[in-house]
Amino acid sequence: MRVGLISDTHGLLRPQALDFLRGSDHIIHAGDITGPEILAPLAALAPLTVVRGNNDRGAWASGLPHTATLQLGSIAIYVIHDIKDLPLDPRAAGMRVVVSGHSHNPASSERDGVLFVNPGSAGRRRFTLPISVGELLIDGGQVTARLVTLAID
Repeated sequence: MRVGLISDTHGLLRPQALDFLRGSDHIIHAGDITGPEILAPLAALAPLTVVRGNNDRGAWASGLPHTATLQLGSIAIYVIHDIKDLPLDPRAAGMRVVVSGHSHNPASSERDGVLFVNPGSAGRRRFTLPISVGELLIDGGQVTARLVTLAID
């Protein structure tokens, strides 16, 4: 199973990000969408899980959850925009993966049996950070993350 990861689009859904996400079995957007027009093209590609970021305001965002938990195969995934706001011990809660955004800095690390993944920002460039997306590859009880810097003209 392939789970596409995207975050911090800030109102800009790049065609390169959509191309990367095509073929995903599920897509996770880790917040800072900043406009409802971003969600429909993602949901057209695969089932979509989305959380609210600190810049997601207004009536359109009022129904978005601040966190989400999903089970894909045997892998439990917790999604939150800012990892600093993590309200639980993911290992104790049975989570295998935590997906977050906010920092715009793509990162993946495993700690205490939990894979922490931030796909970075697929929207507007911030400082010198890359424009990036990611994916989780789930094979039975195994999960790996891959982060990809998008080629932007």
